[in-house]
Amino acid sequence: MNRRRLLTGLAGLGITGGSAWVALNGLSEDDGLPKRVETIRARGSTAGTVQVPVSDTVTVIDLFATWCTPCKKQMTALTRLHDEYDDEVRFVSITNERIGGTLTKEDVRSWWTENDGNWTLGLDPDSSVMAALNAGGLPFVGVAAPDGTVTWTHHGVAGIDALRTQIAAAEKG
Repeated sequence: MNRRRLLTGLAGLGITGGSAWVALNGLSEDDGLPKRVETIRARGSTAGTVQVPVSDTVTVIDLFATWCTPCKKQMTALTRLHDEYDDEVRFVSITNERIGGTLTKEDVRSWWTENDGNWTLGLDPDSSVMAALNAGGLPFVGVAAPDGTVTWTHHGVAGIDALRTQIAAAEKG
């Protein structure tokens, strides 16, 4: 089967972005979590890298995009919970958008500030975290226990009460 036919077939199935890459290239056994992602300087975030999930702590992993309207609603819940849990739980928000062309790091920072983000902000342009979490769309939230095991995932906007429940369950191990 030629590449164009395969891509057309995948598009017909609704597979996009990181999922298409996975379909074309496959995942090896070491393509699960943890992953290292680039972080950018923004409110609550420094430039560098972060391991996702963060070791030895409960981690809330938020996958978003600046063009995603429901992602803004998800940020409202995450902001409240981040303020509530302070340093007891690590929050990492990751976009798989590619920087360059029409999108800059400044655009991502502006979106972040407008939506009250104040924790680690990461870039995952090859969608490796999205693929590892089997996320089919955005917004997508996952919770990982201190040992790195992802204990819960949710596609769509997750409510505050559901997130609290899942964070508590991950804390208990």
